[in-house]
Amino acid sequence: MATLLYRLGRGALRRRRLVVALWLVVLVVAGLAAATLRGPTASNFTMPGTESQRALDLLADQFPAASGATGTIAVKAPADGQLATPQGQAVVQELVQQASTLPGVVGAVNPLQVGAVSPNGRYALVQVQFATGGDDVTDAQRTAYEQVGAAAKAQGWQVAPGGEVLGGEPEIGSTEALGVLVAAIVLIITFGSLVAAGMTMLNALIGVGAGMAGLFALSGVVQLTSTAPILALMLGLAVGIDYSLFITSRHRQNLLDGLSPEEAVGRAVGTAGSAVVFAGATVVIALAGLAVVDIPFLTVMGLAAAGTVTVAVLVAITLQPALLGFAGRRVLPRRLRSVPTDGTAADEDDTDVTDRPTARPTTTEERNRFGFRWARLVTRFRVPVILVGLLGLGLLALPTPDMRLALPGAATAAVGSPARVANDLTVEGFGPGFTGRLAVVVAGDTPQATSAAVPQVTALLQRTENVLAVAPPQLSPDGRTALLGVVPKTGPTDEATETLVHDIRGAVSGIPDAEVLLTGVTAIGIDVSEKLSDALPIYLLLVVGLSVLLLMLVFRSLLVPVKAALGFLLTVAATFGITVAVFQQGHLADLVGLDTPGPLISFLPILLIGILFGLAMDYEVFLVSRMREDFVHGETARQATISGMGHGARVVTAAALIMISVFGGFVFLEDPVIKSMGFALAVGVAIDAFVVRMTIVPAVMSLLGDRAWWLPRWLDRALPNVDIEGEGLRTHLEEQTPARV
Repeated sequence: MATLLYRLGRGALRRRRLVVALWLVVLVVAGLAAATLRGPTASNFTMPGTESQRALDLLADQFPAASGATGTIAVKAPADGQLATPQGQAVVQELVQQASTLPGVVGAVNPLQVGAVSPNGRYALVQVQFATGGDDVTDAQRTAYEQVGAAAKAQGWQVAPGGEVLGGEPEIGSTEALGVLVAAIVLIITFGSLVAAGMTMLNALIGVGAGMAGLFALSGVVQLTSTAPILALMLGLAVGIDYSLFITSRHRQNLLDGLSPEEAVGRAVGTAGSAVVFAGATVVIALAGLAVVDIPFLTVMGLAAAGTVTVAVLVAITLQPALLGFAGRRVLPRRLRSVPTDGTAADEDDTDVTDRPTARPTTTEERNRFGFRWARLVTRFRVPVILVGLLGLGLLALPTPDMRLALPGAATAAVGSPARVANDLTVEGFGPGFTGRLAVVVAGDTPQATSAAVPQVTALLQRTENVLAVAPPQLSPDGRTALLGVVPKTGPTDEATETLVHDIRGAVSGIPDAEVLLTGVTAIGIDVSEKLSDALPIYLLLVVGLSVLLLMLVFRSLLVPVKAALGFLLTVAATFGITVAVFQQGHLADLVGLDTPGPLISFLPILLIGILFGLAMDYEVFLVSRMREDFVHGETARQATISGMGHGARVVTAAALIMISVFGGFVFLEDPVIKSMGFALAVGVAIDAFVVRMTIVPAVMSLLGDRAWWLPRWLDRALPNVDIEGEGLRTHLEEQTPARV
């Protein structure tokens, strides 16, 4: 693979104008396609095969009037008892009339007629039925709904439209640009050259632009959840900058070794580019592997993010060499551009294949850098370092067993948002159960069977613990389907409500001649969370097994892959623990701008495992591959460990800081889902890069010594050689290089 990429890098530099033109064409075409073909994103999380989804499908088929999205307008009068006065009733009637005539609304229910009024006569809930599902409600319809009640507000009433129709795509604003700005500063400090930093950033932005445009173009035919584009943007930016950083860093080193720009690019793409392809492939495989969980919205999210990562890899190994060709030696700091290098420095256009000096030895100045000094310290005190690292990560992981999962709800929305205002007003007037009402669907083969089953179901529901109220049944036009509303005493994400869902399903399972199904937003959230929790161990096993296999191919070793997999598990456990402590338990929540702690979003753990796996393997390859290279060339295991850390620490540190800054930029968004995703990814990268890969890994490698590189001969013969470190490329170059006199 290294030889193929070496030729690709040289070819891209030689035809750099054509390569840049082709990528610009791709960017323009994808942008036009996105502008014309872009479809709406979905905010619902369907789960085929679950009871709640079967109930929704049944309603859509036999009870279409009840299958559309619902809205709840919370109303608060200026004083207690005012809803019982003629003036108060007139205000409510006018509000109901206004809501019922909104575009897309089938009708609105007067709370005074159905008793949806608080005991103190001050609060009321107006139920609004839309004709279509929440994802099909247009922005114009949603805006009109949010503005209802202007006349009542003018009289001192509080009117807060809420419900499942609220939503839309999270907004991306200036806060994410801060992450990109920090990444640019890190690049400038790392390279000491505005040209190198700017070119690396430009390359990444072109890649993420093309990837996101292609994703939005496909959204017209593939339904994306509202979080899928955000995740794709996060990963596209982070890996795009990092992959370009790795190749540019190796190219600069090659220039300092005396290679011509074309040869330097070829070797950079052949070596660092091989690691980029491998790292990108691991991220793509892990994200695409989410399909094995068999959850449609999660599969789409994984594939969307995998697509942007794929584009980032392609841009790094094709467009980056072309841009490096335009830059020439200007990618070096000004003080190093004219430094003689073994008498073989070449002109920018000199591409003689014979001009390939061997790499210069590590200088004393380089050995005094922090990376070398840190490696010597870690290997010297390897046993205490390992013990302290394991103890620290273990303490961080302590909250992990308490992790609870749920779908996002209005109770944890940003303070001041329409959904949160409506939720808080409803809880204030009626209690938390009214924000997460359940729906029981009773379906019989005949109207008589349904009529006979409804009283039995109602009685069972009323006797179930934690049920506050059961609404009278609504019958479908043919009388074969009935819909009953159930109000719990507790909120949608409370453990007691989850227990109630299971209790209801157990209580009504034996009703004869009728099918009884429980659904509603709360039930759907519980079903999704439980299925994801069941799939998490399977997916974790798949990812860990994949990491062992892939690293065995790369490093021709048994212990190194096992060590890497165990380090990955430490990263995941500690990341989960910190995220639970902040977002669920509320510790230091103010630092991340979190208004209300609550359960983690259901798909966060499984998504985090897939993403961190790819990034962890990324750092593992860049650090350990140099250790193996030096060990194979005669250095002792300890010397190879120090050398690998010394040469790779600066680049890996810069790459980790860039990823942390990009992911951290999303923490400042108001959306709690995106906030938790950005926080968990930033923390996970920090732990894996600085604690696991740059501290525990070199300590363990020096402790293992020569045993780290042991592999049975039969297994060595059976495994294919992927040549990540470029050994085949080195042989290929030596065969083509004539002997020097």
